[in-house]
Amino acid sequence: MTDTTDGTGRTPEPGARERILVAAEELFAEAGFDATPTSRIAERAGVPKGLVHYYFKRKPDLLSALVERLPDDRIDTERVVVPGDVAGSLRRLVDALDRALDSSALLSHLLWREADTHPAVLDALQDRFGRMVEQIRAVLTAARPHGSAAADVDSAAHLLASAVSYRHSVARHADDGQAAMHRELRFLADALAAGAGAERIHRNVTADGIGTGHPV
Repeated sequence: MTDTTDGTGRTPEPGARERILVAAEELFAEAGFDATPTSRIAERAGVPKGLVHYYFKRKPDLLSALVERLPDDRIDTERVVVPGDVAGSLRRLVDALDRALDSSALLSHLLWREADTHPAVLDALQDRFGRMVEQIRAVLTAARPHGSAAADVDSAAHLLASAVSYRHSVARHADDGQAAMHRELRFLADALAAGAGAERIHRNVTADGIGTGHPV
């Protein structure tokens, strides 16, 4: 028979786990993971300390649970692509990513801060970053006009994903953030139209016999 008590003989009240996670997110953001004892989390959440350990056997389990609270960052690329308009397609994609990521700005910031010392958190964030790169690559590939000059789409996708991640983990409070991003997207689109990176791709093909990039 499964034990459904919290270790004190009482059945956990509904919503307690959520309150614990909210409290942990707030306190980790304020003081950092290492400087926040579980007793403070319990106090902020209004629950017995034993209930924190009932739901989260180890303190790092709180961080793993917070990663799961990050919003779904998967964007339907077909809904943002404007064929033939790379800059416009990227603006629509970045706006969609912003809407998803802005809802968890505080959480995203604290998780990136803790990633260096918590490999599980780093792995989860890197998986999300890789997914963003793939989404950007898909949009670039679909939006570029037929007959466009070969260009290093892989590097462009990584560059933009890094910029978006940086804005949301560090510089999200900049007043001109969106305007600056739109200028950068225009620059990126113009660079790809001019065949940026094509020479590097050609060198890789010549040296290895296979391309390490995706000239599109």
